[in-house]
Amino acid sequence: MIRCLRLSLDRLTPREQEYLRGMAELGPGPHRSGEIAKLMKRKVESLGPLRSGLVKKGMIWSPSHGDTAFTVPLFDEFMKREMPDWESPG
Repeated sequence: MIRCLRLSLDRLTPREQEYLRGMAELGPGPHRSGEIAKLMKRKVESLGPLRSGLVKKGMIWSPSHGDTAFTVPLFDEFMKREMPDWESPG
């Protein structure tokens, strides 16, 4: 399972990885899109295409309008282990 997650992570762009790591900082979720944008010091609108791409890649999903959650349980913990030195951009 870990190897599969690592392969999925390797196929993401640095910005996509940054978005997922930001989500991980907030915990397992789901999280409001505005919370993620605030943490990343970005406007919600600017992150829309990035979020959409991650949904298409199957990394996240929207359990309800404006909410974002990981598709894999405990993925937040995995991201924290993979990117331990992450700092909020900006």
